[in-house]
Amino acid sequence: MSDHNNGKQLNEIKYSVLDLSPIVLGGSAAESFRNTLDLAQHAEKWNYNRYWLAEHHNMPFIASSATSVVIAHVANGTSKIRVGSGGIMLPNHSSLVIAEQFGTLESLFPGRIDLGLGRAPGSDQRTARALRRDTGRNGDDFPEQLDELRAYFDPSLAEGKAQVRAIPGEGLNVPIWLLGSSGFSAQLAGQLGLPFAFASHFSPNNTLPAMDLYRRSFQPSKVLDKPYAMVGVNIIAADTDEEATRLATTLQQQFLNLIRGNEVQLQPPVDDIKELASAYELAALQQQLGSSIIGSKETVKDKLQKFVNDTGADEIMAIAQVFDHKARVQSFEILAEITGQKDRSEQK
Repeated sequence: MSDHNNGKQLNEIKYSVLDLSPIVLGGSAAESFRNTLDLAQHAEKWNYNRYWLAEHHNMPFIASSATSVVIAHVANGTSKIRVGSGGIMLPNHSSLVIAEQFGTLESLFPGRIDLGLGRAPGSDQRTARALRRDTGRNGDDFPEQLDELRAYFDPSLAEGKAQVRAIPGEGLNVPIWLLGSSGFSAQLAGQLGLPFAFASHFSPNNTLPAMDLYRRSFQPSKVLDKPYAMVGVNIIAADTDEEATRLATTLQQQFLNLIRGNEVQLQPPVDDIKELASAYELAALQQQLGSSIIGSKETVKDKLQKFVNDTGADEIMAIAQVFDHKARVQSFEILAEITGQKDRSEQK
């Protein structure tokens, strides 16, 4: 696979942030949003390319359910970093409403808004019913919904059908990304010539097949003349390997609690995850979090270079579900040092 990026060095690709606006044990959504803006301002200062927020519902540890509103909050508190969704779960919404929301965001913050789209519900069936009212939708009609959405921005795609107009939205250039954790969106993004973002942070085993499928099915479009793939990966960096491993137990507990159906806020780190999990659960964690890059500056640098070589990623989107906000900010600072972004921002 490594021939895709012709051995790109870490300072030759772009880096971005995916923030789930975590609500920590004893914390509140209000605090999460303050932390999100603080991290976004640091990310901008350290030359990160984009800052994405994700739509999840009915999850006590994620505050970004009203994703468009949080994007506006972050874009308003920053000045040049791109801000967007990673992603909006399109089956939960009418395409018209999303076109209007992102048309509004692009009108307020021109040239800075991304619209990343997923086809999963981002929630359980009960929540999906509460969101949608139309229980027949299960994501199978995602390609049709996507066509409808794209035609609101560019009416020439509507193939002569008279349609409702998205005001604001129509005529605006809001880059649309497809997000995926399997092959479906990889193939669709390729066929439509759209950029693709893969969720390696919770679907590591599908990463290389999906990237390969995207590149093989890619057709040039007026959006892209060649494939552009971003890969989301958990990166937790600290001063030492031991400290990073300890910080990462918060992420491991988050997944353990999901496996167990135990809906709680983000938990503080523990000294040894093995004391909390059975052998079966530890294997399940490895299955879901296997591509995570955790360690000191040197360790993260080596693992990240291997990951970039293996995936041929054009851009890396880092996720750090870390309990302590200062430690989370520091993790992104260390990453910015490893990749040379921080040096570039200091030279300006």
